[in-house]
Order: sequence, then structure tokens, then C-alpha cells
Amino acid sequence: MTSPATKICSICLGSINTSQGSFTATCHHSFHFICITNTFAIPNPFPICPLCQPLPNYNAPPSVPPSAPQVPKLEPEPAQFSDDDPLLEPSSATTTTVGLEKVTINAVPERDVLAASESAPQFTVLIGLKAPPLPDSSQRGAPVDLVTVLDVSGSMKGTKLDLVKRAVNFVIDELGPSDRLSIVSFSNQAWRIFRLTRMTEAGRASAKLAVNSLVVIGNTNIVEGLKKGARVLEERSYKNPVTSIVFLSDGIDNCNHRPFFHLLPPSIYPANRLPHQQEIELFPVHAFGFGTDHDAVTMHAISDASGGTFSFIESYEMVQGAFASCIGGLLSVVTQGLRLSLRSGSNGVVMKSIPSGRYPSEIADHGSKGTIHVGDLYADEEKEFLINLSIPIRKTSLLDIVCSYIDVVSEKETVEIESVEIRRARKGSPSDTKVKLEVDRQRNRLHAAESIAEAQKMAESGDVNGARDLLAKGRTDILGSSSAQAGDDMCVWLEEDMKETERRMGSAEQYNKEGRAYALAGMSSHGAQRATTKGKKVAGAERRYSPYSTKSMALMVVKAEQLSDDEAEPIIKKEPEN
Repeated sequence: MTSPATKICSICLGSINTSQGSFTATCHHSFHFICITNTFAIPNPFPICPLCQPLPNYNAPPSVPPSAPQVPKLEPEPAQFSDDDPLLEPSSATTTTVGLEKVTINAVPERDVLAASESAPQFTVLIGLKAPPLPDSSQRGAPVDLVTVLDVSGSMKGTKLDLVKRAVNFVIDELGPSDRLSIVSFSNQAWRIFRLTRMTEAGRASAKLAVNSLVVIGNTNIVEGLKKGARVLEERSYKNPVTSIVFLSDGIDNCNHRPFFHLLPPSIYPANRLPHQQEIELFPVHAFGFGTDHDAVTMHAISDASGGTFSFIESYEMVQGAFASCIGGLLSVVTQGLRLSLRSGSNGVVMKSIPSGRYPSEIADHGSKGTIHVGDLYADEEKEFLINLSIPIRKTSLLDIVCSYIDVVSEKETVEIESVEIRRARKGSPSDTKVKLEVDRQRNRLHAAESIAEAQKMAESGDVNGARDLLAKGRTDILGSSSAQAGDDMCVWLEEDMKETERRMGSAEQYNKEGRAYALAGMSSHGAQRATTKGKKVAGAERRYSPYSTKSMALMVVKAEQLSDDEAEPIIKKEPEN
């Protein structure tokens, strides 16, 4: 017997439970998504109730222009977004205590040998990390809770929105039954059009119906879109191990006065945390600036503060590839909460600085202790950090390194220990004074990142000539380094990237149109050591050297490209080969 509170589908008369996609019209008639689409040929089920209002005749001349916006009539949102699907319980067949391979740690001093009487006030140690691979190509990383926050303001009309729908549908197809997805759209206001739902076969079908219901209308309220997306995750009843927000916009918030960072929730903008909110969970926002009119500075700042990435999608056709690269990483997380704890190996060895990019680091106890908080790693992902030391005479033991993290397969904490030592010689030889190429390469990477960041500040203040000069000098410095002279691939890539950044700052007009977003996407990539889409290059789509991309990201992009080949319109425009 059905309880009075149970919703009944007005078509099949069956009950609607929380695991099924459903639609409730403003007249209070409820329907299974599947029933409403199987029974009526309605491209957009949200605006009308098929029982209370006549079905439109799509063969008749339209009474209003096809481009005229319609506001979706969605069912009222609950007071709290705690209606998310329960998590998939792991079966005994998939439960294992055997974890993945361990994270690889490689510590390299800039020189192996110092003279016994030599002190080194500036000496660098490179710490390299490499995450383990997934056991096989069919296996995924930790389950994901993903919220897409999509701009549906008037500027998204036509091909733009169609391509975004196709891109989100691609993401839906790639999510598995352990993953959960929610969809938020925003214009003047924000709507949660699809609750956090497991991507079973029925869940994917319902999610696609929700995506395909999107219509454009109104202005751009980025603040409300992000607040609603964060609420979905803050108020959920269950939590998957990996959590992210994918945020796309093609415009500037014209509903709130900038800067509006103080209006954002602390779960995505930690500077807004109150004293009692210091332990609140932080949700990475992976922001995608769509076209040439978006607010790149704001989107980059939000993604950087939340631990996400910022990508610049210059050509609309690239959106599916950009999403594919991002989701390829998110679905391959193999370690979580990774932290490097550093301790001086000898009295008098002092840590002076840790240029760790976006990853928080600190030095304590007068330079004898240090910490780098790395967080999640994708399968096969690499991170490299330089530790700058001061070494007194005669000391040989430099650093003790403890690497701790959670293995997502065994769900157990893993701890690895490494130490760094050098040799002391009575008299140093000329070869002992040469800095190792691995260390020089990373110095070049940091130099490139700093040059791009400084050039962006100069261009933002109106000095595009000074910005170009600074980038040109940085390129010259890198090309003259020992690693570049040895033909190092990263140095070649860095020089090309800086040259392209310089080209896009050719004038104030060009900087405003494309240079700003390109530079900020590069800064995001260098700071996180993680691939981002920049301009006309989809992250992971490059067939040659790509230092921050992973195998999982590249494979997902290839999948998106293959799918685009089967579509009437290509999703990714391939550049002509040299």
C-alpha cells in the first residue's frame, strides 16, 4: 500500500522513489523522466505539464520566435539539499586490503659533492613525486561527487549552449555507478535542476534529460551559481571521497558589484572563513572561461583559492575536449591528503624557502622543519618541489623526508621515508661545481611561472610593452641555461609557452581579448603543476611533450576526439601539423 507522502507518476501510475529521476510540475503532477519522454515527444519537459497544458505542435508555425527565452518551471527546491542518492556499497568481490603501488619519491641534491671546508648558503634539493598508475585502463580512481555549475544567461544562446550540452552529456557518459552528479544552472538566479544522483543507467538518462532541458535567459549571476553549487555539496547526506565543482561561464557577473569575493561561501573561498569555520571542507572549483568576454581574473582567483584550476576555452568547439581532460583527471585520483614533512638532517642545516606554487607550505623551528600540503594526486601524476637550504661546513646529511597519504584502494594511510645526503671531499673537482640538470630544469620552470605572473600584473596595469620585454628576457634566460643547452624538452616547452603568452600581449586590446585569460590559465597550470586548457590547445591533446598532463587525461581527450569524429560538427578543431 502506498503511503500518502509517496509521489505517483501520473503516466504509469507507479510510485516514484528517491533513486529515480523525476519531474514535478507547478500543478503538482509528478512524472518519471523516462515516462514523460517515452510518452510525449517533448524536447524540454520542464516548462509544461503535459496533462494540464496542451502539447505544442512542433510542425506548426511557432507563435513566438524560436530564440525567445523561456524560464523553466522547475519544482520547488527543498529547504536543504540533503536528498542526494546513497553511496554505492562496495561488494565483497571489489573490497580489498591490497593497495596500489606506492608513490615514488626521488630526492636530488643540486650537487653530490662539496669540499669538506665548503659551506653553501644557497643550496637546493629537488624532491620529485610520482603517483602510481591505475592497475589497468578499465579501473577508475576514487568515486567522485561532481557538481556542474553552468551559465545559461542570454549570451550563451545558440551554438554555445548546444556545445556545452554535448560536453556535459559526454561527462555523464564517463561517470560510473559509484560517481554522483548534480547540475546547477544560473542566469539572474540559480537553479539546482538535478539533485546529486548516482550515475547508474537510469541516473545518466535522467541527467541527460535535465541537461537537454536547459534554455538561455537573463543576465549573469556568478555568485548565486557558485553559492548554489557549494550548497549541494555542503548539505549532502553522503560523501564520496573526491569532490569537485566544474564551473563554466562566458560572461561577467552583472548582478553583483565587483569584487564580490566576500559574497562567496567559505567552502570555495577560504578567506571568508570565520574563526569557528577553519576546519570546513574545501571544494575545488575547476573554472572554464568560455570565449573572449568572460571574467578571467575572477574565475582564476576562485579556482586558485579553492584548489582547482582555471582553463581558457578560446574556441567554442573545444569545450568537450576541455571537459574531457578535466574529468579524466578527476576520475583517476589514486592518493589523497598527501603531505611532505621535512626535517633537517644535521644541526645547522636550515631550510630558507620552499617555492611550492599553489600548494601550501610552511617552515618552522628556525628552519629545521618544513611541510608541503599536496593533497590529491591523479594516476601517474608528477609533482616536483625545490627546497632551498643553507648548509654549514662538514655536514653531509641534509634532509629527512616523510611522505604520508591515503591509498584510495586500500583506504589506508601509507608512509614513506627518504633521506638526502651529500659527500664531502678534501678538495672539490670542477665537475663537482656543476648543478644537476634536473634541478636546473625546475629552476627554469619556476622562473617561467614567475615571469608570466609578473608580466600579467604589468599588462593588467596597462604596461603591455614592459610585459613583453619581461617575457622576452625570461625566454633568453631559459634558453641560456645548462638544461636548455642540453636540449631538455621542458625548457623547449617553457620557452614556447612564454613566447605565445608574449604574442597574446601584442597590444592592450589583444591582452584584454585573449592575453589575460591565456596568461592566467598558464599561471594556474604552473602553480598546480596540472594541465589546463589554454587558448586553442586542449590540455592532454598535444601529441608531443606535455609536462603536466597525465595518461588518464590524455586518453579521455582522445575519447572525446573520436566521438567528435562521429558527430556532424567536430567538437575539437585540430590544428594543422607543422
